[in-house]
Amino acid sequence: MARRNLTLFDLPKTNEGANKVAPVDLPIHDWYRFVLSFPPHLVREYLKKFGLNDQGIVLDPFCGTGTTIVECKKNGIPSIGIEALPMPHFASMVKTDWEIDPENLRRHAKRTAEKAIINLQKNGFQDEPGVAKSYDDNGLRILPQESQRLLLKNSISPLPLHKTLVLLDAIRSDDENKFRNHELLALAKALVTTIGNLRFGPEVGLGIIKQDAPVIKPWLANVETMARDLAMVSRQLKARVEVYQGDSRDVHRLLQLKKIDAIFTSPPYPNEKDYTRTTRLETVLLGFIHNLSELRGLKKSLVRSNTRSVYKTDEDDKWVSENTEVRRIATEIERRRIELSKTSGFERLYHRVAALYFGGMAQHLASLRPILRPGAILGYVVGDQASYLRVMIRTGQLIAQIAESLGYKVESIDLFRTRLATATGEQLREEVVVLRWPG
Repeated sequence: MARRNLTLFDLPKTNEGANKVAPVDLPIHDWYRFVLSFPPHLVREYLKKFGLNDQGIVLDPFCGTGTTIVECKKNGIPSIGIEALPMPHFASMVKTDWEIDPENLRRHAKRTAEKAIINLQKNGFQDEPGVAKSYDDNGLRILPQESQRLLLKNSISPLPLHKTLVLLDAIRSDDENKFRNHELLALAKALVTTIGNLRFGPEVGLGIIKQDAPVIKPWLANVETMARDLAMVSRQLKARVEVYQGDSRDVHRLLQLKKIDAIFTSPPYPNEKDYTRTTRLETVLLGFIHNLSELRGLKKSLVRSNTRSVYKTDEDDKWVSENTEVRRIATEIERRRIELSKTSGFERLYHRVAALYFGGMAQHLASLRPILRPGAILGYVVGDQASYLRVMIRTGQLIAQIAESLGYKVESIDLFRTRLATATGEQLREEVVVLRWPG
């Protein structure tokens, strides 16, 4: 097992800002981002460290909102992204589509805004809060009941929801709209930053409940940002990007005859963060899922990292049934649960999700082997966790151990940053596990 190495991120003065996005990196990346995303500068450091250029292909099998593949494109390196969830998959596709004329995007968005404003005014509404006449809730547009049930209660107030649905209709009414995806992504960002009532910390929750909020104005501002960024990157290298929606535990079936030179990614961590909740508002409003059955189907395509996505038929833990450290952690979590008399259904699953998580990661690493070139280098950004009754899980060390058992060589485990664990008050390590596939 390789030792844990130190990098420039070990320096105390850099730790506080290690995960922040620098202003120079905002173009494209800031069109839409997970609150839990890693920063572009970390990707850039490892692209350089791995010696990558336009002759290789980089894969991000947990690509989220596209940080790795956008940074690859900015640096002229061909890349492939895989993401199971539809909203971040959509964001990754749009953020790597630079074949859009920025001035025409501006003009089309302005015409669309005018159409939406006219439709709002027909019923006495204005985009600016406080300007509308008094209204009856019964006259507002609403979501189908099945879709509404998927949302966190009060995540968007009735009047902003009405205005959002009117704008969505205006965007979609043009059958020849080649700017539709960019306009929809601009709306997705506005939903979680200004239109809705969500607050993002370690978990997604409710902030101030706004009875009204502008919709068209912030959407147009986001489109304007896109147009400026597109004008800037149109002069950069045109690296090829492919984005797939699929299960990262089945990579070789998705990519088949592709050959991958490097991986840089950040998989989910073993904790209680339900990644489907993080993007639920925009996922539902943009129509990527409509009911509970579709949500369950999505969750089944994810590596199990929280108890809300565990099902009776799950068998990923079989991949690590002989791993003594995984078994020890699962046993300790269950022992502590019994000791503390924790009896809820979710708490009873804590030990199981820990084993399922590492089994899913083992399955993922095994599925990569047929498509990796001999000598391919892999970087996994992962963090230590203590979410399950304060039992410490050294995620990086365990993934490195599992990778070794599957034939990978562990090059290093580099410290990226430390962060404070809310449950224990300890400083937890966030690391980059660097592997090599000998072939």
